Amino acid sequence: MSAGTLPSFDPRDPLGLDDLLDPEDLAVRDTMRQWAADRVLPYVADWYERGEVPGIRELARELGSLGALGMSLTGYGCAGASPIQYGLACLELEAADSGIRSLMSVQGSLSMYAIHRFGSEEQKERWLPRMAAGEVIGCFGLTEPDHGSDPAGMRTYAKRDGSDWVLTGRKMWITNGSVAGVAVVWARTDEGIRGFVVPTDAPGFSAPDIKHKWSLRASVTSELVLDEVRLPADAVLPEVTGLRGPLSCLSHARYGIIWGSMGAARSAFESALEYAREREQFGRPIGGFQLTQAKLADMALELHKGVLLAHHLGRRLEAGRLRPEQVSFGKLNNVREAIEICRTARTILGANGISLEYPVMRHATNLESVLTYEGTVEMHQLVLGKALTGIDAFR
Repeated sequence: MSAGTLPSFDPRDPLGLDDLLDPEDLAVRDTMRQWAADRVLPYVADWYERGEVPGIRELARELGSLGALGMSLTGYGCAGASPIQYGLACLELEAADSGIRSLMSVQGSLSMYAIHRFGSEEQKERWLPRMAAGEVIGCFGLTEPDHGSDPAGMRTYAKRDGSDWVLTGRKMWITNGSVAGVAVVWARTDEGIRGFVVPTDAPGFSAPDIKHKWSLRASVTSELVLDEVRLPADAVLPEVTGLRGPLSCLSHARYGIIWGSMGAARSAFESALEYAREREQFGRPIGGFQLTQAKLADMALELHKGVLLAHHLGRRLEAGRLRPEQVSFGKLNNVREAIEICRTARTILGANGISLEYPVMRHATNLESVLTYEGTVEMHQLVLGKALTGIDAFR
């Protein structure tokens, strides 16, 4: 190829990664990017500062109309999108805010995924079409106040009472909790850990919001309180017993985080790049100084390596070859690098980097939550350590 036929260099796509996407992929990406630009970006700094998302149910319905809720699932009103398309949607929503991507992820990759994979036909027909449309918001109750990384130690318990089930316990750090119409709750039973589909208007169920958080402020985070919640026999997810159920849901959601974290990183990088071109010190743009260029180059390297990794794992998922250890690889790397990109971007913006006029500090604080939820750094390190050595360090 002669130099005259080379495409121009695009600072926002230095590796030409758009060449990996087909027209349908690009259409999904552009649709989600435009929706986020219209419906989230003009307002999210205010939502973050206030610690609330007015009209969150309307946002859910809009995401449903775009086919973004449960978009990788098939049937029951779900879009049946490819893993790459789902990943691109996560990236674009998290480029706006991690809280908005969390709304979509918990709805589709946790609560809907659990019902779709492990539910009865009656449960699927009852809940999935309305959840796909955003008419019903779902939440996923696994983490407890004293049991985060060790879900096997959960205390929430479901006992049989005649043909009914009675659930008692508490769940913590539950996205969408107080706005949900249905909760997928995991509980201990005499036969092992089981999942239950719990309508949130059931007597004994409550979901008080968690206040005073400095991360994911544009997101609803709640505690779930189950005070002898009585459910019919058919509320249990019939197709799974044990931790395999919730862990498989988490693996699906972690895949979306691998993409989504790169959206937050991209937003921070692009803010720093634009700022470096325009901000002048010592009579010239700071982008003309070697130290700033070194930072931008390193940020671009990690950002686009992370997107390449997400794309590779998406192709493996598409082929049915994605292992949980590979999901841990992606989540550990991409979230960690996204945080570092945000921190470096903040140094380029200087004091302006802490202002909500720019997205950088908002992304950085959000990513501190993303680093912890769906598996902490330490847990993913140990998953990889066991895979590499064959020795289980958990026990």
